Amino acid sequence: MKTKALLVLTAILWLSFSNLAIAQKGIRIGYIDMDYILENVPEYNEASADLETKVQKWKVEIEAELKEVEEMRKDLNNERVLLTKELIEEREEDIFFKEKEILEYQQKRFGPNGDLFIQKKRLVQPVQDQVFVAVQEIAKNKKYDFIFDKSADLVMLYSADRHDISDQILLRINRASKRRQVNSKKEKKALERAEKRNVEQEKEVTDREKEVSNKQLEREKLLAERKAARDSIRAVKKKEFEARRAKLLEAQKRKKDSIKALKEKLENDTPSNDNEDGETEKNEDN
Repeated sequence: MKTKALLVLTAILWLSFSNLAIAQKGIRIGYIDMDYILENVPEYNEASADLETKVQKWKVEIEAELKEVEEMRKDLNNERVLLTKELIEEREEDIFFKEKEILEYQQKRFGPNGDLFIQKKRLVQPVQDQVFVAVQEIAKNKKYDFIFDKSADLVMLYSADRHDISDQILLRINRASKRRQVNSKKEKKALERAEKRNVEQEKEVTDREKEVSNKQLEREKLLAERKAARDSIRAVKKKEFEARRAKLLEAQKRKKDSIKALKEKLENDTPSNDNEDGETEKNEDN
């Protein structure tokens, strides 16, 4: 990266000392913004999201291990007075090796040559290669003398938008990606028509597609809101119905219980037929 910056600085110094030649020749200078390009390459963003998921998983694992070490140290401090010197040294050695394992794991995942660095490099490299090829083609076809990277170490104090060819690079990368995904003649013809459009025309088409997509999203949002309102009303009505039903069932139960209690009371208050017959026979004998 330093070598690249030195080369750019050399080129600028050479330009500053060659004003007359520049005026005569009309040297063309352009620049790209690699960060902007990366943010707008779908494949890179998807892979970055997958990598971020892995990174979060690694962080959770490390935090769990650190918490375990903290518990081990806490237990040792609480039990120190009850342990012999040999047991204390053994426990301290266990803690030391555990911390060493965590440190090694951190270096393996997040170190200068760790998994995060390697996988990020793997993500960026294919896009950088495509950008390099596209820059070579555009520079050759449109007669650019210099094309710089705005996001590199060299600080650009000012850059006119008309010199920014980042969208042209993105257009070429996206078209190359679409070519790899073409499966039918119809898709191929549609792609050929799309590739005849320049950056401005492509932007107009993209803006129209975004407008259609936004309208579709608004429609879906409106439908979702209406559905949520209907579901809410149904839930309230269902709750009211269940409350009325429960109240009715409770009233019916109280009524049944009351009738049952009344019957039981009547049965208890009325003498049995056996007792009446016995008393009748006794009176007749007398």
